[in-house]
Amino acid sequence: MKNVWIFLVFSFFGFLCVRAQSNLTVKGVVTDDTGVPIMGASVVVKGTSVGASTGMDGEYSITVPAEGKALEISYIGMITQVITINGQTTIDVQLKEDVSELDEVVVVAYGTQKKSDVTASVQSVSSKELTDITSPDVSTMLQGKASGVQVMQGSGQPGSLPSIRIRGLAAINGNVSPLWVVDGVIVHGTPNLNPNEIESVSVLKDASATSLYGSRGANGVVVVTTKQGKTGKSQLTLSSKTGFSFFNQGNFEVMNGNQLYDYFGKFTNPGNIPDWFSEEVLQNNYNWIDNSTKTGTVQDHTLTFTAGTEKSKTFISLGYYDETGTVKDYEFDRLSFRLNHDYKVNDRLTLKPKFAVNYNTRENRQHSLYQMYLNLPWDAPYDGEGNLINPRDFSGSWYGRDQSNYLYDLQWNYTKGTEFNLYSNFDVEFEILPNLKFISTNSYTLFRSDNKSYTDPQSTSGQAVNGELYQFDSKRITRFTNQMLRYSNTFGDHSINALVAYEYNDYVYESMSATGRGLISGDEVLGNTVTPGAVGGTKNEYALQSVLVNANYGYADRYLAQVSLRRDGASNFGLDNQYGTFYSFSGGWNIHNEDFFNVEAVDQLKLRASYGALGNRPDNLYPQFELYSVDNPYDGRPAAALKQLRNDDLAWEKSYQTNIGLDTRFFNKLNLSLEYYNKNTSDLLYFVKLPASSGYDGYWENIGGVKNIGYEASASFDAFATDTFSWSVGFNIGTNKNEITELFENQDIINNDTKIFRKGEDVNTWYMRKWLGVDTQTGDPLWEVVDPQTGEKSQTSDYNSATRQKVGTASPDFYGGFNTRLAYKGITFSANFVFSKGGKIYNSSRELYDADGAYPTYNQQVLADGWSRWEQPGDEATHPRLVYGGNSLSNKISSRYLEDGSYLRLRNIRVGYTIPQTWLSSVGITNAELYLSGDNLLTFTDFSGMDPEVGVDPNNPIQGVGYYSMLYPVSQRLTLGINLSF
Repeated sequence: MKNVWIFLVFSFFGFLCVRAQSNLTVKGVVTDDTGVPIMGASVVVKGTSVGASTGMDGEYSITVPAEGKALEISYIGMITQVITINGQTTIDVQLKEDVSELDEVVVVAYGTQKKSDVTASVQSVSSKELTDITSPDVSTMLQGKASGVQVMQGSGQPGSLPSIRIRGLAAINGNVSPLWVVDGVIVHGTPNLNPNEIESVSVLKDASATSLYGSRGANGVVVVTTKQGKTGKSQLTLSSKTGFSFFNQGNFEVMNGNQLYDYFGKFTNPGNIPDWFSEEVLQNNYNWIDNSTKTGTVQDHTLTFTAGTEKSKTFISLGYYDETGTVKDYEFDRLSFRLNHDYKVNDRLTLKPKFAVNYNTRENRQHSLYQMYLNLPWDAPYDGEGNLINPRDFSGSWYGRDQSNYLYDLQWNYTKGTEFNLYSNFDVEFEILPNLKFISTNSYTLFRSDNKSYTDPQSTSGQAVNGELYQFDSKRITRFTNQMLRYSNTFGDHSINALVAYEYNDYVYESMSATGRGLISGDEVLGNTVTPGAVGGTKNEYALQSVLVNANYGYADRYLAQVSLRRDGASNFGLDNQYGTFYSFSGGWNIHNEDFFNVEAVDQLKLRASYGALGNRPDNLYPQFELYSVDNPYDGRPAAALKQLRNDDLAWEKSYQTNIGLDTRFFNKLNLSLEYYNKNTSDLLYFVKLPASSGYDGYWENIGGVKNIGYEASASFDAFATDTFSWSVGFNIGTNKNEITELFENQDIINNDTKIFRKGEDVNTWYMRKWLGVDTQTGDPLWEVVDPQTGEKSQTSDYNSATRQKVGTASPDFYGGFNTRLAYKGITFSANFVFSKGGKIYNSSRELYDADGAYPTYNQQVLADGWSRWEQPGDEATHPRLVYGGNSLSNKISSRYLEDGSYLRLRNIRVGYTIPQTWLSSVGITNAELYLSGDNLLTFTDFSGMDPEVGVDPNNPIQGVGYYSMLYPVSQRLTLGINLSF
């Protein structure tokens, strides 16, 4: 019996020991995909009833029984993860949003909607998608990320802004840029925001999406939502990156000293070459481009703090951005701050103040783009002792045409400027009834700019006036208020969301400029100058008020309808047409929710359509008035002169838009969206010029129409999505056909001697002499002659006899972007490409540096691949024979300098590594990521210039499309960054 008891005792303790050895305690932290801890997540040993929940810090601890093999972690709105234990004692988990369960919410006009309920054309871009590239502005970051949105950078100068076009050009002389809305407030122009403050950007494209913005929605709307505090644990986040930028010459190359010498040797009229040309010119072989460019630097640092309870939520951001250009001696920096706060006073009243400021500075001693391309390599800027040369009093030889060494003046001369922006909101939300809210949005913005240009008396440009100081200061104030009632309710299968609002917005702008001459070298005080120069200034203002109504209805998640109406009154229209009415209606059908639809492979199938009328206002703030010029003095007093004729009947541009879309999702992996649109704009605003005998320059009139028809497609494919590996790809493309449908008295309008507005043609139609190449026997240039009576075509070498005609368009055939993203455990890889196909670029710079001898004392371009020069009879060449002084005006405006603008660019590539949380928990860090990023590293194009992404002339946003002239190319960039969360 004793032995039995001993056996039982040992067996019991042995069982306890075995059980103790079998039970395993596992600890860890559960976070979302941004590294924020999740409180209340469920952690269950799969196949058992053993479970736990995460605490405030997202931490959990669970005892795993012997039979437990895996943990199942879940949270509402997140994708559940199952992780094999394999003896691990620490398992940290990062949960991702379950978009299909949440039914993604997108920001639309004056609110938000579930994506499945949207009947308009809206494309949303998240903060993570935006901030892959390094840029101080959000508009650049949209490139290639939304179908139908064309973003043209145009310049690589730090702080420069791109041009954005949504679904083509809907005007010929009016505003063509989209409207920007930030946190519910309509802002003036493109907002100056730190991109790291932005939560999401929604691009509204059709009438249903934009009609609530009435007279300002015809060109599309970009809605920006900044970040807000979230309920849960406080979090401090640091995002920091430093990079290097490299000057990108693309396919462009100018000649060195020996190449230029050989070029002179090929002139077919050597007797006309000046006596100074000899082998002595080869004593210098200076590279002006190398001298003027460098490796630029960029720094981008943002510190954010978020905290939130059920009663109070706070987001604070402090940012610093600094960039030096790849062309020497230009620097842009910005300091930014934002505070967004929500405070729930009680169950019915919530206050939502927002405050943001940024301060920008520009230091500009930038080297001359013009001279770095065109100065001769035979001219060196320094003498033998290292002193800078002033060619105009230089005892040696200076061969360049302009007799200018820009480095000489840059010893002293400069410009600099500062810009201050303040954005303030005081928003209130009050629940009147359970389904009825009053929402008040109120904003005040202030813009101030101070710019100074200093010309030293020692400089060449300052000698005649003994130095000059120019100062320009400006101020802009905008006020905005929107008072809204919003009703939302669901009863049975029916849902309704409606609003009615009153809105007021005004704007006041003032500027002052002054010039002083005669100063002491180094003195920057305008009052110390001896002689006052020109004094200038301006003031203008506008105001708009509106009433708007909108209603959305849904039935059983299958049938959707939307209707909106807005009436706008604007100060810059004639008294007879000061108010305009704009509307839209749309419908959607979620076919996949129908009982009869039972296709297992199709998760979503939605058809939607919309139609509406929108408006557009002129950029001119006083187009309806009779204006007089009073800046011409007479006998020492202001004298009034006729300027602009009055037009009380001036009315809104009206854009009637139709949109049809199809949204699908297959196998819960492939998303596909297809759209067709038709934008028909009438009553175009145009300034009609009058003969000088009338006394007026002209008047504004509603004279014509433009039609844009296009197709868009966007797709995304989640190829793999497991606990450790994911891979997704995305693609978007847009095409737009533009046509002028009506003009004033059907008369052609010639623009800048290079383009034409003509009924039935594209707005961006090139109009110039047609280049036919080179005469194989004489080497002379050839252009086309068209008989105006018979249409018979012939050729000529007389430039003035050639016929001006249509020779293509600057509008691309299609454009878009594609991307891919891979993630394996803590390693991520992503790449984004942008492309544009078709569209002709007029390379006007070639008139100077590809001029066949017309400008022999400018440096010349090395012939691109596939180009050749005529040298003897029988040669089939792209370029005429060289003639000192020019070959029969061969370098004048013609289709010779029109080039294909197609390109494919690797916009960004990024590799990142997220450090395991088990390595970080001991130092209080909840998330850490290191990454290396590259921008614009590869560009594939046949364009002979530096950059095919030529952008738009900001002073001529319509006619200025497709011009290339002395461009500052977009830089290539490598960046190393780190993201830390505490």
